[in-house]
Amino acid sequence: MRIWFREWKNSHMIQDTVIEDYSEETRTHKIMNALTSACNELDLSVPIWLQSNISEFQRSAKTRFRADSFIDEVPFDYLELQVIEEDW
Repeated sequence: MRIWFREWKNSHMIQDTVIEDYSEETRTHKIMNALTSACNELDLSVPIWLQSNISEFQRSAKTRFRADSFIDEVPFDYLELQVIEEDW
């Protein structure tokens, strides 16, 4: 599985990273582990999954974490998580 994380500010991508996980973990564990790894790499606190994030992710394998998902203040409009390659 490959997951792309992008920080967006004023409709411009300001920073991104791709996390790969081809382990035998469940899809949910891979996503949560990738989110933690990406946040460590981007020097962010790990955001809280709100119901809107869960619903959006279930529909499209993509979600946006806005400022209300973070405990700390963030220097961007949102962090986007997108699955770009699934394990089949």
